[in-house]
Parts: sequence; structure tokens; C-alpha cells
Amino acid sequence: MGESSGQEKTKWITTIIVSSSLQGHEVSTSLQNQKHRIRYSDSVEDGSIIFSLSGVAFLLADAQGLFVTDREAFFQRIKKFMSIHRNGFLLLSAALHGPKEWDVMFKVQQRFLGSNLRIIPVHNTPEAVKLMLTIAKTTSKPHVDNIRYRMSMAKTQIVEQSPVWKMLHQRQLDCSLINTT
Repeated sequence: MGESSGQEKTKWITTIIVSSSLQGHEVSTSLQNQKHRIRYSDSVEDGSIIFSLSGVAFLLADAQGLFVTDREAFFQRIKKFMSIHRNGFLLLSAALHGPKEWDVMFKVQQRFLGSNLRIIPVHNTPEAVKLMLTIAKTTSKPHVDNIRYRMSMAKTQIVEQSPVWKMLHQRQLDCSLINTT
């Protein structure tokens, strides 16, 4: 594969716990096709996808299905999901996010205001899978450490090359010269 700054890029593969209700679903098939290890479970909330090594969980919901189902039952599903997963995301799927879909999102946001639920609208399966993998990868331990290191190095480089920093450093030298004479 290609190289980036002397490091070989490797494909990130992890184990994912998926609700048995999603067996055969496009999302689980797509994750399997990318060689992730999928473990189906009946003991997790229907529609859940859990990246245990990253500490994140996703609840898939079809916006169109919410128009015909009991909204209160859906809110109870979200509440149960959030009581189990402190780092949870609701992926609200719709081919087109029109006024009805935005209204559903608004009602969910109102209901769970102040909680750590994050609602992300997605349009299709590839977008949902890419989003989940990006979040899970960036929150996994080795990648978090790498990101922190890169941020620290970038900060150091910015500070060292900053004209303001150079001016302050020069002023400090000038002040120390005045104080010693």
C-alpha cells in the first residue's frame, strides 16, 4: 500500500458486536465485506452496533419507520440504549432528510437534551458504515495516542515557527540584556 510520512498505511480491522436483528442487513454485510470480525448478539438492543475496543456504540434507526411506529416506544429504546452506552450515537437514516425527518430529529433532540446522545443523519449504508468506522477508529486506544502525539508535535512546530513567539522571545532577550547592564 501507499506510504505516508514513512509509515505504512494498514487497513484497520476490529471486532464489532452487532444486534442479531441486523443479521443480513446491508450494514452488517458491508462490515463483513471489509473483513471486520462480526459477533451477533441477542442481548444487545435491536439495531445496535458496538465497537467495544473503541468504547462507542451506534443505534440505527430508519426515519421512515418512525412515522408509522409508536414514537414513545422508540424513545424508550433510545433511553435504554443510552443507559447502557455512555458514548452512543443515533444514526437516523433517510434517503432524503426533508421537513418530516428534521422534525423527528428535533423531537429526539428535545427529548434527550442534556444527555450524551449524539444524533447523526445518514443517507445510505456506505455513508453510515464509513461514519461508524471513522468514529470508532479515531476513538480506539492506539489511534487516540497517535492523534495526541501528532497534535502535540503540530502545536510545538506552530509555536516554534510563530512570528509572535519569535518577537516575544526577542523581547525577553532584550529585557534580560537591559536588566543585566
